[in-house]
Amino acid sequence: MSTQYVAVQWNRQKRLYDLVLIGSVGIYLFLFGALCELVFPYITAEILLMRAFGTAAFLLLHLVLCIGPLCRLNPKFLPLLYNRRHAGVTVFVLGLIHALLVVTTYHAGGDINPILSVFVSTPLHISAGSVPFQPFGFFALVILFLMAATSHDFWLRNLTAPIWKSLHMLVYGAYALLVLHVTFGILQSEMSPVYVAVVGCGFVIVLGLHLLAARKEITADANFRGQVADGYLRACAVAEIPENRARIVCISGERVAIYKYDGNISAVSNVCQHQNGPLGEGKIVNGCITCPWHGYQYLPQTGASPPPFTEAVPTFNVRVENGHVFVHPKPNAPGVKAEPARIAG
Repeated sequence: MSTQYVAVQWNRQKRLYDLVLIGSVGIYLFLFGALCELVFPYITAEILLMRAFGTAAFLLLHLVLCIGPLCRLNPKFLPLLYNRRHAGVTVFVLGLIHALLVVTTYHAGGDINPILSVFVSTPLHISAGSVPFQPFGFFALVILFLMAATSHDFWLRNLTAPIWKSLHMLVYGAYALLVLHVTFGILQSEMSPVYVAVVGCGFVIVLGLHLLAARKEITADANFRGQVADGYLRACAVAEIPENRARIVCISGERVAIYKYDGNISAVSNVCQHQNGPLGEGKIVNGCITCPWHGYQYLPQTGASPPPFTEAVPTFNVRVENGHVFVHPKPNAPGVKAEPARIAG
């Protein structure tokens, strides 16, 4: 964390991540070109490059969308999540190169403005093989541009987390547009149904992983059956919470992270103010709850970040009785102190 926005110095992990990312893209482009030259010896250089960068962007977008649910299913994938925005920006760059090649090859030599030509070059007919597919790709690229341009935390801070998060959730809209773009493009240029089947498999994988992750989350929330005692809900046993870590429970529709530390129990909202990361999956470091995604920290008693930082999350009143933790379902305002409950003995 920093008190001001400064250029981030790339550490070893970031350098390694970016090296693997760029190297993998380079290897894919080389292998794609070599295979196309072998299978389609008469393909032009323009079409070869166009397809290489387009398919690279589309495949990498699949990977970006799969990282989130994979992390929910298995925390071993979390290192991929920390710098996922780098992969998202790479998707935009690859898509932009693909778009520039398309516009230059097919739309730059006529009397019509090249961008306008993208929308009017293909007449609309009632046929799957004649749907204008290029506008789908254009609008998808616009969304990817907005996401890439606002990927820095400066925009997260100034747009506020809810607006920034909503903006970046448009990636699913971009993905849907690209599925339409690729599918109808294939139907107009290729006779083999194999290509459509491959696109369909990618869609099923992305959708399937999200459904599995959602099922896991819903099951975990549904398993909580708190017992009421004077307005407090029994959340869990003290023994179920590891030292300096948390147990996440769903109370009144909100996930709450219940932490055990230094003989105390405190509860805060599970949602980090940075990028909605799961605070309950982090741990207490130097007396502060530390988000596992990007290291934002909060004091467990108040939910406030230590000075000079100003982020804060809601706290919950807690108490411990007979080895069980009870949490009041009504949250306190962000940054308001909730007295920790002492663990007997």
